[in-house]
Amino acid sequence: VQLQAYGGGLVQAGESLRLSCVLSGSILSFNAMAWYRQASGKQRELVAKITSSGTPNYGDSVKGRFTISRDNTKNTVLLQLNNLKPEDTAVYYCNAQWRNIDFWGRGTLVTVSN
Repeated sequence: VQLQAYGGGLVQAGESLRLSCVLSGSILSFNAMAWYRQASGKQRELVAKITSSGTPNYGDSVKGRFTISRDNTKNTVLLQLNNLKPEDTAVYYCNAQWRNIDFWGRGTLVTVSN
């Protein structure tokens, strides 16, 4: 399984981005899809997760600003990032979970300036 993330970039605080993650296989094979992020010098943290049934959950720092969704017909998971803050600056990684196995994409860099 390969996961390819798109959509990172440099934006100013308050602006928006949309990240996409495309799977090489069927998204329906996985229990859940998620986005994690890792800022420089910090541990990787969960940003948002969506189950196979479409139930989302979010990290506390992004609730109300980020939205995760999935398009099963395109084997794609999306992350809409609104009202971005400098502290959202990080490499964002797409994750697919199958039973107790995690699959990871390479990551895409999001940089938010003041």
